[in-house]
This record gives sequence, structure tokens and C-alpha cells, in this order.
Amino acid sequence: MTDLRPRIEPHDIPPELDRWNWGAFLLNWIWGVGNNTYIALLIFVPFVGIIVMPFVLGAKGSRWAWRNGRWDNVEHFKRVQRLWAIWGAVIVLGFLLLFGGMAGGVLYGFKHSAAYELAVDKLQTSTIAADVLGTPITTGFPLGSIKFNGATGSAVLSFSATGPKGAGRVFLEAIKKDGVWTIMRLMLKLDGGDQVIEIVNGTRGGAV
Repeated sequence: MTDLRPRIEPHDIPPELDRWNWGAFLLNWIWGVGNNTYIALLIFVPFVGIIVMPFVLGAKGSRWAWRNGRWDNVEHFKRVQRLWAIWGAVIVLGFLLLFGGMAGGVLYGFKHSAAYELAVDKLQTSTIAADVLGTPITTGFPLGSIKFNGATGSAVLSFSATGPKGAGRVFLEAIKKDGVWTIMRLMLKLDGGDQVIEIVNGTRGGAV
């Protein structure tokens, strides 16, 4: 059946529609394909595309979509672009939640890893660390990498350490052999200077 409803020709965009387009900004090339605005594919130009094009699309997307599409009326255009904006927000929020959850899981795993807990125990019972930091010594979230394959593995981590007398950053190197973690090196670098203090060096560290 032929649609006999009058359609608005894609001339100059009405002023009320010439505004920031969140769907174009958030979904860029996907929005571009869906709105016959293939200039959005410039998003794939290395470096410049991913940095510049989302903002260009956000600023000019409504104008291009109005020109390139076939719209029944202004309300039709608003309704469609509003849906693009909603889906863009949902997808971006979902990605952020997923990424945040993964990052949080990694940090939680590092914080509760046997290598980190062993290092914290060594640091907090070290008379050398107590002399320069004071007691009690509190530690922050570890950053770095932990690799393991069954009963073997390795860890390279760093984390902050703070006490009543001062603060610094701890650097840990540990290995896992036959299911047991051993500290190979544990160093404390004090804030505000270049002094590095060896807490554990070689195979003199404890195991868990």
C-alpha cells in the first residue's frame, strides 16, 4: 500500500532541531549508517577519527540526518533521534558498568591475592619499615600484574604504604612454585626523595 502522507523535503533544518545530537555522538558510525549519514564512517580514520569525529557528529549530526533522511514531520524526526540517544546512553552505560566491574574484579583479586597479603605481612612486621614509616602501617590497592598457571606463577605489584612518620610506595616481585608464593624482592621508596629501602632481597622472604 502506497504511503500518501505528505513528507517534508530535506531543506534547511528547523531551528528547534539544530542542536546537539547525543545519538550521533554516542553511537557515531552506527548512527551514521542508520541515518544515511556515511560521513560518520570517518570515525575509522586512525587517531584523528576517533578523537574528532564524535564531536563533529554531535554538533552537526541533526543537520545531516535531517538532510539525508525522509521525515514525516518535525515530531517524527525528534522521536527517532530521541530513540537513538536513549540507545546510545544504554549501550555506553552498559559498557562502563561492564568495564568497571571487570576493573573492580581485578583490583579485588589483587587486593586479596596471596602474594599481596604476604608482602603486606612482611612490610608490617619489618623493623626497617617501622623505623621510617612508624606503626601501624596501612597499605593501598596494589597495581601491576599477577600471572599463574596451576602451581606456578609470578607477581609484580606496587602499592602505597603509610604510617605516622611518613609514606612511600612498595614494589614487590614474587614467584609461585609448587603452590607456594615466595617474595623475591620487596622494596620501599619513600615519598619526597630517592631513597629506596630493601625490605626483602633474594630468597630470604617468607612463604604462604
